[in-house]
Amino acid sequence: MPTLPATTALLVIDLQPDFMPGGALACHEGDAIVPGIAALLASRRYRTVVATQDWHPPGHASFASSHPGRAPFETIALHGQPQVLWPDHCVQGTPGAALDPRVDWRAADLILRKGTNPQVDSYSAFRENHGPGGTRPSTGLAGWLRERGIDDVHLCGLARDYCVLWSAQDAAAAGLRVRFLWELTRPVTPDGDASTREALRTAGVDIDNRDIP
Repeated sequence: MPTLPATTALLVIDLQPDFMPGGALACHEGDAIVPGIAALLASRRYRTVVATQDWHPPGHASFASSHPGRAPFETIALHGQPQVLWPDHCVQGTPGAALDPRVDWRAADLILRKGTNPQVDSYSAFRENHGPGGTRPSTGLAGWLRERGIDDVHLCGLARDYCVLWSAQDAAAAGLRVRFLWELTRPVTPDGDASTREALRTAGVDIDNRDIP
């Protein structure tokens, strides 16, 4: 596979055991994308690789266990915005929060930990979810990429319908050209794939349906 231009970066979103089958918040067929992503990093096609890592403190506000009487996958209002309540997952320092050991992460130039604010969820690699006051604080990733001359980003990882989707939308909003590597993502549930595709098209994101781009 040919090396891509230096202006193109790969973003690998939340490839962690808690999102794999048997994990605390398993995505549908989440483990199926690991070999392809491992091969992509091993190929060194991308001169810049960023990996994100969900990294929640215990008792995070997005956990159903933090809201007595609530169950996982219910939706509540948090800071005036809808918030899905999740099972406890990717708790800092636990095995489920580690980056998947089947991938050689030495190819990653940056590992960005997100979801560290105990009161604010963080799906996107670029911005936290809405916090107090309705703001979405930046993670600094857009600036980090621009400093390196990056203007194209390709995204893969988990979950297609949440963290990869939000990351793609925010990347496009930041003025980057965005390619969504569909077959190297998996959703929490495939029921929403049509709406995910529509949201990506609305954001101006290119959907790449090849097994390995």
